[in-house]
Amino acid sequence: MVVKKNYLFLISLFALSGGLLFYFLFNPESNSFLLKCPFKIFTGFDCPGCGSQRALHSLLHGEFQNAFSYNPLFIIAIPYVFAGVLFEWFGLKYTYPKVRKILFGTNAIYAITVLIIFYFIGRNL
Repeated sequence: MVVKKNYLFLISLFALSGGLLFYFLFNPESNSFLLKCPFKIFTGFDCPGCGSQRALHSLLHGEFQNAFSYNPLFIIAIPYVFAGVLFEWFGLKYTYPKVRKILFGTNAIYAITVLIIFYFIGRNL
């Protein structure tokens, strides 16, 4: 079981590294083969994820202001996702169960959902 988990971790790490390398090398603004947001194409409105590819590319090149201007919610969410990975993959959920419940429990899910909805509405006003 531990060996299987280690392989899964290594595969995930390899995939993440490949994805980051891809977005480092290819600028979403100048490469037409990268996916465009279907929601924006059909409605003309920005979804909560619009600008994430450009933000990631800018972030990987150290352009923090540009990254934040493309999608601030994406940039703010990165430490939260990183914390989730630490809790799930590195056993912190057993060491700090109360913190995990606060950060990733039912109330946190509701709060994040409301935040995303307000962000979605606010960026399209």
